Amino acid sequence: MKTTTIEIENLKCGGCAATIKKGLLSLEAVNDVAIDVEKSLVCITSENEDDSFVKEKLSKLGYPPVGDKNTVIHKAKSFVSCAVGRIDS
Repeated sequence: MKTTTIEIENLKCGGCAATIKKGLLSLEAVNDVAIDVEKSLVCITSENEDDSFVKEKLSKLGYPPVGDKNTVIHKAKSFVSCAVGRIDS
């Protein structure tokens, strides 16, 4: 088991957090996800030593890791997933 903390872009609220948690828990190797909305941190417990698949999923959801490109497309995806997360939670 490996625990990794990733600082991400575009995290605004609990709706975003709900979408991120649901998306990451859908990955086979991810066992647990904790999100700190105020600090924009995602903490993942995974069976996989390589966390690149988690970073890729975060980016696809619209929440790229700090230091990666944060394009208009990422921002638009995060806006939509934020809204969906608010509805689902």
